[in-house]
Amino acid sequence: MRLRRLLPALLATTALWATSAHADVILDFAGLNGDAHEGVLNYYNGGTGSFGSGPGTNYGIAFSSNALACSGLPGGTCNTALIPGGPGANALFFLDGTASTMNVAAGFTTGFSFFYSAVNQPGFVSVWDGLNGTGNLLATINLALTPNSGDPGCLGTNFCPYTAIGVNFAGTAKSVDFGGAADQVAFADVTIGSATAGGGDTDVPEPASLLLVGVGLAAMAKRRGA
Repeated sequence: MRLRRLLPALLATTALWATSAHADVILDFAGLNGDAHEGVLNYYNGGTGSFGSGPGTNYGIAFSSNALACSGLPGGTCNTALIPGGPGANALFFLDGTASTMNVAAGFTTGFSFFYSAVNQPGFVSVWDGLNGTGNLLATINLALTPNSGDPGCLGTNFCPYTAIGVNFAGTAKSVDFGGAADQVAFADVTIGSATAGGGDTDVPEPASLLLVGVGLAAMAKRRGA
C-alpha cells in the first residue's frame, strides 16, 4: 500500500523536473531559408517566415520585419560560417535600421543570452519589459568587436568566429533589441531564460537521473513496507 501511494508522487516529481530541465528556449533559426535571407516574422509564433517556411514551433515569439535568417558556408550564401547550433542552423542579422526586435508576448525572466560575431562594427542588445523595445530597460549588453582568428573553419568569412555572451536581470522581459550598424552584426543560438548561451546551465538534474532516483526510493519503500 505504501508503494502504491508513493509511486504517483515520485512520478509527478520526476515529470516536473523533466519539464524544468528543458525550460530554456533556444532559437537557432533552422527551417528558414537563410540562403534567401528569409524574414523570421512569426516563424516562432506558430506561423511562417516571410517566404512561407514553417510553421515553426509556437513559442509566442515574433520578430520585426527586418530580422533576417542568414545561412553559412559551406553551402550557404551568407558571409558567415561555424554558426553555433550546428548543421542547418542559421544566423540572425538585419540589413536596414539600427536594430531588429524580438517580442515575447508572455514575457520571460531570469536571463538572456546568445552568440554573436561583430568583426568591423560593435553592437548592442537591450532587454525591455514592454513590447517593441518599450517600457523599462532591464538590461543592456554592449557588444565589443570579435577578433577574426583565422580559424580554417571560418572559410575566410567576416561573421566568424562567434562569441557567447549573456545577462541576468530582474523583472519580466517582453522584448529584445538586437542592435548595431546594419549588416555588421550576426547573432546565433538566441537563448531565452538563461544567461548561458545554448542553454548550458547544469544545476538542474537530467530527467533520466531523476527517474533512477525515483525507482531507487520506490524499491526502498517496498522493502520497508514488506
